[in-house]
Parts: sequence; C-alpha cells; structure tokens
Amino acid sequence: VKSTVNFFLSFFQVNSFEQLCINYTNEKLQQLFNHTMFVLEQEEYSREGIPWDFIDFGLDLQPTIDLIEKPVGILALLDEECFFPKATDKSFVEKLFKQQEGNPKLFKPEFRSTSDFGVCHYAGRVDYQAAQWLTKNMDPLNDNVVSLLQSSNEPLVQVVLSRVWPCSTCHPCSNHPRDCLNPTVTT
Repeated sequence: VKSTVNFFLSFFQVNSFEQLCINYTNEKLQQLFNHTMFVLEQEEYSREGIPWDFIDFGLDLQPTIDLIEKPVGILALLDEECFFPKATDKSFVEKLFKQQEGNPKLFKPEFRSTSDFGVCHYAGRVDYQAAQWLTKNMDPLNDNVVSLLQSSNEPLVQVVLSRVWPCSTCHPCSNHPRDCLNPTVTT
C-alpha cells in the first residue's frame, strides 16, 4: 500500500542547498502524514476495540530525516564547516561521507562532475551539487528585515522571533529556524 498524498520533492538537473531545504521539509511533512494516517489510525482502531491486524506499511522516513538533521547529519556538518575559515564545499562533502559512511540513504552520484552527493528521499534519489553551500549557509539575514520583524506588534511574529532569537543579542543562523520549527512537525 502506498500513500496517495505526497509532498513532492523538488529536484532539477543541478540541485543545490535550496532544494535540499525544500526536500527536507517535504520529507518531514510526508513522515507526519504517514505517521498520522497509518500508525495513529491503527492505534485508534485498537483503542476502539475494532478487530485489526497491524500492518507495517514500510513508510518510515526517519532514516532520511536523520541523515539531514541529526548531530552528524548534513545540516549539522554544514554548520560545523562554516566555523572553520579554511573550510570549503569540498571539505564539507568529504566530511559528510566520512561521518555517514555506510548510511544507505547517502550515496556518491554516478556523474560526479555535476553533483557531489545524493540522498535517497521517499520519492526517489536526488543528486546535490555542494557548490556555494558554505556561503549560502552563512548568508546573514538583512538587518532591515530583522529590525522590521523585531518591531512587529503581531503576536505570532513575536512568538516565532522569541523562539528563533531568544535574546536580543542572538543573530540568525542556519540551525535556529530548524530547531524552532521541529516541535511543530513532530508527532
């Protein structure tokens, strides 16, 4: 049985950091959908006393999510590399393969000239080119945007900002939004 609702992956001939972020988000949404529709529904049947044989639909996307978000995952390693002045996109990819050696969700693409690594997402394999990832990851949020957000009287904006930047001296970095949004999409 396959899910009929998919949060489609974004992929092109050349996939970069932005596509990974989109695909990571879609992976999390699909995992939430699968868990809600297949696991929680079966648990509800059991609680209501409905005769039911539990079925493992084989739709656990957690291994791919872990590859992207865990402490030695893609995003954490990218953040780490940004702290080293001599780090390069190449050193990031090398560190990724070293830390994730043997992970079945990470692979070396067949056409290494156009991409540096690949990820097995729920909807298929996607090759990524790591060019400019360190630069993109360190790209600061424009000060005018930060000032505008901080001066907002909108309660929702204030709540989100307090989670992303818990103190006035905090500055945006790649892991703050991810950490802030994680509780929103966990089950």
